[in-house]
Amino acid sequence: MSSTLSAGYYRPSPTEEYTEDSAGGDFDFFSCLVSSWEAAAVIHGSPTRGAVVRSGVVLGRDGGAISRMLWPFRLGLGGPLGSGLQPFPWIHVRDLSGIVCHVLESEGLQGIFNGVSPSSPSTSNGSFAQELGAALGRPALLTVPAWAVRAVFGAERASMLLEGQRVVPKRTLESGYHFIFPDLSAALKDIVA
Repeated sequence: MSSTLSAGYYRPSPTEEYTEDSAGGDFDFFSCLVSSWEAAAVIHGSPTRGAVVRSGVVLGRDGGAISRMLWPFRLGLGGPLGSGLQPFPWIHVRDLSGIVCHVLESEGLQGIFNGVSPSSPSTSNGSFAQELGAALGRPALLTVPAWAVRAVFGAERASMLLEGQRVVPKRTLESGYHFIFPDLSAALKDIVA
């Protein structure tokens, strides 16, 4: 069993939707790294079954992406990155751990599973910023310009933040997993409560 960041595997695209069967893993450092992790997780000729969960941005109360975002948003200084139109693949930490447990406990499951919310493909960075602001009762109007994101994070990480991917949990849903937090608003309210 392995878990990797799906945003690192799939090519950034504002329009293409990626399922577990979509190609990726060969266009930049992060995608090659994720491919190498996944290849190392599979032991060829082993009697054990292999499963990989490719997670989106993990949202939870303690640590993770939210911990870095909360202070600016609580101060009313939060907002979208760049245009805000880029897809934002996300998952609540309880659903990520739920998917991992579901895959481990279901003997017939193996292969790749996208650990992202079913509403993730329709979530943009801008709509995420608006929902986080609403959950905190704060405005989310200040846009962080793309040049500032590139200056802080460097070109490769900035492209992940400024371009994004529409990732769909097709096989995850087909496997019978039922999401606890399929909706971003409910997930953020749970996290900031």
